Amino acid sequence: MAYTTEVHVALDGDDDAPGTPERPFVTIDRARRAAREAAGDVVVHVRAGTYPGPWEFIEEDSAREGSRITYQANGFGTPAQDVVVIGGGRVITGWRVGGDGVWVVDVGTLDTRHLTVDGRRVDRAAIDGIPGEVSENDAGYVTDARLDWRAGVEFVHRGVYPWTEARLAVESVADGTITMKQPAFSWARQLYNSSWDGQTSSGPGLPTRVENDPSFLTEPGTFALDRSRPGEHVLHYLPRTGEDPATTRVVAPERDTLLVATGAGGISFRGLIFADTTWLRPAGDRGFLHYHGNGFHDGGRIDTVVVVEGQSWLTVTGEPETIPACASLVDTTGIRFEGCRFTRLGSTALGVTGGADTVVRGCRFDTLAAGAITLTGTHRAVVEDNEVHRVGLDHSGSPGIALLATVDCTVAHNRVDDVPHCGIVGGPAKGTRILRNHVTGAMGVLADGGGIYVSGPQGESHEDGAVVRGNVVTDTRTPYNFALYTDYGAAWVTVADNVVRRADNTAVLQVHPPLDNVVYRGNVWDADPIGSEAVPDSVTYEDNATLTDAAGLDAAEARAQAGPRRR
Repeated sequence: MAYTTEVHVALDGDDDAPGTPERPFVTIDRARRAAREAAGDVVVHVRAGTYPGPWEFIEEDSAREGSRITYQANGFGTPAQDVVVIGGGRVITGWRVGGDGVWVVDVGTLDTRHLTVDGRRVDRAAIDGIPGEVSENDAGYVTDARLDWRAGVEFVHRGVYPWTEARLAVESVADGTITMKQPAFSWARQLYNSSWDGQTSSGPGLPTRVENDPSFLTEPGTFALDRSRPGEHVLHYLPRTGEDPATTRVVAPERDTLLVATGAGGISFRGLIFADTTWLRPAGDRGFLHYHGNGFHDGGRIDTVVVVEGQSWLTVTGEPETIPACASLVDTTGIRFEGCRFTRLGSTALGVTGGADTVVRGCRFDTLAAGAITLTGTHRAVVEDNEVHRVGLDHSGSPGIALLATVDCTVAHNRVDDVPHCGIVGGPAKGTRILRNHVTGAMGVLADGGGIYVSGPQGESHEDGAVVRGNVVTDTRTPYNFALYTDYGAAWVTVADNVVRRADNTAVLQVHPPLDNVVYRGNVWDADPIGSEAVPDSVTYEDNATLTDAAGLDAAEARAQAGPRRR
């Protein structure tokens, strides 16, 4: 029988103690060192409280062959399970209350784009666009309205392309002259150019939203951070009814990372809460020039994509970067997350790059600035029985779950809802399985995406291609969407036995570049797909059913048994 070493950690512990239940360690770092020295399986019991991130693991922290090291909330899986938070925030106290009811506090060098009040993420104060008559120039914008904005203002450009939302920071404001931070603004003018149906657009255009100035504080439950004086920042918060500066708990996220594992293997994390981070990239000189999904432009090559020769084209980033993750795995093997929660995070929640055999099971992802899970270049990952809810709050192009250049990865029995663009995305890959997920409320903000979106080559045959089977996709919302979307030269994809209802379009069979060896079989939906009246030769379309009666669609949903399973 394998021997298990048990280690205990508590906020009132001592790293000079032996790590026993009676005399626990105080830091995860000390527990990690103890786990290195132990033989066999190791369980690290973490008691209630908030522990600062990031937790860091390297190859030397791996479990020995045949063993596993588990970091878990004390009492995991029992009614007495402790609430254990890996946090990236600072508790804010010392508020002054102004005559206008706004709470104000000096926060020194604190820089953040996010705020949590009594466990609830609050939005930055904002207005809709630049006031007055506005024109754009090489340096920024000019308006005939007199502006008195302080440092830290950020512009949101929603719908630069229908699937794109950029963020650019203001450098300075003098009366009506708005100077934008560089090189971000120049890059944006180079990146966002297109011609479509005879209409040509150039540059980012006017912002659709302007965020983060104290003068915008008109909506209770919003905040602004004034950075006018370097090192003497001032936080402003307009409270909601009933909130008291003496008792309301305000947390300002100041870290962007909570967990990093590089080259490690055989480690599990169970019952932990990852919470309260920020991501400062959009407020910097390089901005956030979103293109598609989790990708953004960071300088470098810009390509032109011709959609219709001589008629429609657009420029795109040729060397995209990916939104970083608060919990990041790089070249790891056999890392598992079970029963964890990821909430109030300033970028992507969990990112896996390279490596193999990651398992994410029974976790909850909610209230995220970007997406929930991004898998890039990894093998044999399994993402199953998770809840993904209310993501992409800052970066609307972010999918709930995304796979890119993966091999033999499975996304199954997850529920994904309230997503601003795509629910689940499968980019060029091999052996992808997207099975029995329930995706509802996707495409809530941006357009030209889907509940489940698959693009590019997916293998070399149907044996190693992508399978999208048994999913239920409902209430895909923004106009111009496709609940099941095989796009941009998707090849070797089987889309079978899915159920679709209440979408702008159920699916599409004619795209550019064209589909290749794509099968639509046995699907049930409430409207015929685009292109089904003239199916391309490269698409197999058979045994699909279009139903208009609710009872038939309800029965099909029940048969699919999509979404998380009870365990």
